[in-house]
Amino acid sequence: MKIAVIGTGYVGLVSGCCFAEWGHEVVCVDKNAEKISGLRQGRLPIYEPGLDELLERNAAAGRLSFTCDVAEAVKDAAAVFIAVGTPPRPGHGDADLSFVYMAAKEIAPLLADNAVVVVKSTVPVGTGDAVEKIIVTERGRGTFSVASNPEFLREGVAIRDFLEPDRVVIGVVDERAREVLTTIYGEPLAKTNSPIVVTERRTSELIKYAANAFLATKITFINELADLCEQVGSDVEELALGVGLDKRIGASFLNAGPGYGGSCFPKDTLALLRTAQDHGVALRIVEEAVSVNDARKRKMALKVMDAVGGDIDGLTVAVFGLTFKPDTDDMREAPSVPLIETLQRFGAVMRAHDPIGMKNAAQMLENVEFFEDPYECARDADAIVIVTEWDSIQRLDLVRLRRMMRSPNLVDLRGVFKAGRAEAAGFHFSAVGRPTTRPAEPVPNLSGTRFHPPRAGAASGELVLGERHDRRANHHQRRETNGELI
Repeated sequence: MKIAVIGTGYVGLVSGCCFAEWGHEVVCVDKNAEKISGLRQGRLPIYEPGLDELLERNAAAGRLSFTCDVAEAVKDAAAVFIAVGTPPRPGHGDADLSFVYMAAKEIAPLLADNAVVVVKSTVPVGTGDAVEKIIVTERGRGTFSVASNPEFLREGVAIRDFLEPDRVVIGVVDERAREVLTTIYGEPLAKTNSPIVVTERRTSELIKYAANAFLATKITFINELADLCEQVGSDVEELALGVGLDKRIGASFLNAGPGYGGSCFPKDTLALLRTAQDHGVALRIVEEAVSVNDARKRKMALKVMDAVGGDIDGLTVAVFGLTFKPDTDDMREAPSVPLIETLQRFGAVMRAHDPIGMKNAAQMLENVEFFEDPYECARDADAIVIVTEWDSIQRLDLVRLRRMMRSPNLVDLRGVFKAGRAEAAGFHFSAVGRPTTRPAEPVPNLSGTRFHPPRAGAASGELVLGERHDRRANHHQRRETNGELI
């Protein structure tokens, strides 16, 4: 089946490559000639593990092509997926649908008879109705269908999420749309036992926002409990394990941290709230989740300041991990940005390291020195702050890292390191939702001086099950649970 994908951003590009992997003929179209030229040469405008191989393989097989010519892409296509951006409107919070509407207007006269226009962009309830009216105005009635097919990809594992999804949601108002979409998805998903949920179009649109709002609320819930754990001397990781093993709750998205970010949760929760307000409905839980999360990102700066004794003016802070999550170069709404900006306002000298995201981060942050080598980033620093749990950061040699530093302060906002390991390396260790600890033994730094803090009380014991669970699932579960729906 021929498929056209309008837009080669994150959702459009991943979707186009994966449709081609399933054997469909896919043409991706974008207005940006430079981007299209790069894609034809195999250069990706985004970072997503495995996407380059997928693009190269399907382009070589002749199943995947790229163009700036909308007519070429849409000609004879049975399905035309609109996958353009829907950013929040500045000062309003609701989704900017101008790109969706422009795409609908442009493709309308070019559609083949009985083509199905599929809105894959994240849009508020009723957008499909508006798209249908636009196409009717430009084309006339009765020769097309409009459907909703929201995407549920997590950056960093997007290919797996597309090819082996938890479910696929399609919203239709006629049998033609149902037939085309179930043909596209049916056979591949039958092999993975992934269900197709068929709903009315407006319900499908709302499912995406509801899913993201629920997950954002779950993250906010565990973050607030982490604050309580710190006050009462409890461990939020053990708490999350005890709660998450309840099958009614589940362990996903119960990793405490500096707050959610990325391209989706922040804008989708705001868009859902605006939709609810427009219809006279109060979503108080979502409102509170948004408010708490916004405040939390800057509150993490206070945690760093507490770790160094309160006054951070003139001290050097090294931030490890800048992107909102691992395995992406996406800096949108990343917690690292407000954290760094707040510390700078209090006089800190900022350094940063990230395996992939420094180029994008440099466009958003000022007066930050970036380092490819994390150990050089830590040289003579007064504190290290872990903001993103990249694999390479988790594998760092803490003893070597400590010896590079001027002061032994390690603030772990992602639960990457165990307190005992940090103590043994000589760190004064502070983590989200866990008691602050001090090093068990002095460790020399590069200048030859030694740090002799008072020995803290014995650390609390760990659940055996919790340790086993962490070692077995920490890497994969953290990658999965801290991912985000796009």
